[in-house]
Amino acid sequence: MTTVQHVWYAAYGSNMHAARFAYYRRGGTLPGTSHTYPGFRDPTPPAAVTALTLRGSLYFAWQSPVWTGGVAFYADRPAAGWPTGVAARGYLLTVDQFADLQAQEMYREPGAGFDLARVLADGAVRLGPGRYETVLHAGTEDGAPVLTFTAPWAPETVALQQPSARYLAMIGAGLRESHGWDTDRIVEYLKVCPGVVDRWREHDLRVLLTGDR
Repeated sequence: MTTVQHVWYAAYGSNMHAARFAYYRRGGTLPGTSHTYPGFRDPTPPAAVTALTLRGSLYFAWQSPVWTGGVAFYADRPAAGWPTGVAARGYLLTVDQFADLQAQEMYREPGAGFDLARVLADGAVRLGPGRYETVLHAGTEDGAPVLTFTAPWAPETVALQQPSARYLAMIGAGLRESHGWDTDRIVEYLKVCPGVVDRWREHDLRVLLTGDR
């Protein structure tokens, strides 16, 4: 199943939710937003999907026009004191599908190629100045490389931003789907993430994840 033509895309934010990720693959406008995704040139579903754990840290920064709040980033070299162990969902994609995903993350039209050999050789490649234009080689799963996107800035220098309720709810739904976590586990995971800690009360996290008050 896994060949040199395939890579695992490790999603650690809203793309852990399969229905949300499908907008990148098939194209369309995500409900509640005005942004339309063109989709992959080849919209074939992933060859496989699996739960993954990355060794770094999850944090929230920037200010998303789609989510109206901070969004998730991955730090492979976390700042001192940050919690480690990032829950992710792996989608087994062709290299061209991964290239189309990366283009859409930066609001570009799909179509460009992707130099997988360079990423595997260097471990991390900054393809541009944008927030998701740094590609990391985060390991190997079933013989295929695990890749993810993140920002180029050093975690120690970043301005953390509070994520919106809608965005955290999407991540929570993705954690339920991909890892089978219950609400308690999701709250424990999210409440200590930089950008969430001291900005979201535990009770409020539980409410947005369950709808209970």
